[in-house]
Amino acid sequence: MKPKDLFLASFLFFLVLSSWYVLRAVRNELAVENYSDNFLIILLAFTALVMLFINPIYSWIASRSNFKKIVVYCYSFLIINLFLFLFYSRSISAEDIHQKVWLGRIFYVWANIYSFFVVSIFWVLIINLYRNYKSRKFYGFIMAGGSVGAIFGSELAIRLSDSFVNNGLELFVLASSILLFLAMLLAIYIFNTSNSVNSITKVGGTALDPIKNIITKSEIRLIAAYSWLFTLLMTIQWICAIPIVEAYSDLSPERIELFGRIEQLVSPLTLISQVFLTYFVISFIGIRFILIVYGALFVVVFILYGFYPSVGVVVISQAILRVFEYAFNKPSREIVYSGLEKNDRYKSSVFIDTFLTRFGDLTGSIYIGIGKLYGIGIGLMPILSIPIAGVLSIVGIKIFNKERFKDL
Repeated sequence: MKPKDLFLASFLFFLVLSSWYVLRAVRNELAVENYSDNFLIILLAFTALVMLFINPIYSWIASRSNFKKIVVYCYSFLIINLFLFLFYSRSISAEDIHQKVWLGRIFYVWANIYSFFVVSIFWVLIINLYRNYKSRKFYGFIMAGGSVGAIFGSELAIRLSDSFVNNGLELFVLASSILLFLAMLLAIYIFNTSNSVNSITKVGGTALDPIKNIITKSEIRLIAAYSWLFTLLMTIQWICAIPIVEAYSDLSPERIELFGRIEQLVSPLTLISQVFLTYFVISFIGIRFILIVYGALFVVVFILYGFYPSVGVVVISQAILRVFEYAFNKPSREIVYSGLEKNDRYKSSVFIDTFLTRFGDLTGSIYIGIGKLYGIGIGLMPILSIPIAGVLSIVGIKIFNKERFKDL
C-alpha cells in the first residue's frame, strides 16, 4: 500500500467515524430517556429485526452494482434519512410530547443501524481494494484515523450539546450529513484512482446470499459465530459492570465523570496501539493468536468481576477489552474477511457486522435477563459466562483450521 493510499484510507475512516460520533451522544441520551420505562430492550430487538430486513435490500443492490455505486446509493440514502429526521423534527410542536418521544425512539433504532452500516461499507472498500499481504498489516493504522475521528466527532457533539434543548437533532444531523457527504466523495475518489479490476465489476449473486452462505459455507458460519459470541460477551461484561458503577456513587455527575475518565484512558491507548503496535503484533505474533486470546481476556475480566468487583476493575477491564478490540481484534477480523470470496467480502461481511453483532448485543441482554428471572445474582453471572468465553477461543482456533485462512 502506497503512503498516499494509506493516508486517504485513514482519512476516509476519520470522516466516517466523525459522522457517527456526532450522532452517538444523542443516541446515548435517547437510550437513557427510554431506559426508565424498560423500553430499551424492545428497541434493541426492533433494531435487530430491521437490520435483518435491510440486509437483503443491501445485498440486492450490491448484486447489481460495483463498489462505486454501492457507496453512492447507501451513503446518499443515509444522508437523505438524516434530512428526513431534520424536517420531521421541525414539524413537531413543542407541546406534542408524544410525537417527540416516538421520534426519539425511531431515531435510536435508526442511529444504531447507521453506525453499523457506515462502518461496514467503509471496510468493504478496504478489504476489496487493499488485499495483498503487506496492505493487510496496515489495517491498524487505517483504524487510527477512525479513532481520531471518534475523538473529533465526540468533541463536536460536546460543542453542540447546548443546542439539543432548543433545536433538538438539527445541528447534530447537519454536522453528521456534511461529514458523511465528504466521506462519500473521498470514497469515490479512492475508487476512481484504484487499479483494482475486482472493484469495477459487478458483485453478482442474489439478495439472500449472506444468509444462504452462512448456512452452506462453514468458514462463513465460523466467522459469524465468532462475531456473535464476542459481542454477546461484551454486552454481558458491560451489564455486569453497571451495578458496580451504581454502587460507586448515587450521584449522576460523579458517574458521568467516571465514564468520561474511562474514555480519556481508552481513546489515547487505542490510538497509540493502532499507530505503533498493531502492525508489529499482526506481523510477528499473528492474527491466529489474536483471535484465540480474546476468549482468555474475557475469562480474566469475568473472574475479576466475580471475585473482585470494584470500580478499578471496571476501568481496567474496559481499557483492556476495548483497546484489544479496536487495536488488534477488529483489524484481524477484517484480514479474515479479505480472504473470502468476492461475493462474501461484499455481502456476508456486512451482514455479520450489522445484524449478527447487534443480535449479539440483544442476546447478551436476554442472557442477563434470564439469569435475573431465575434469581441468579448479577455478581454470579460473570462466573457463569466463563464457558462462553472458552467457546469464543475454540471458534477462533477452528477458523484457522480452514484451508482458506491458513496463509493469513
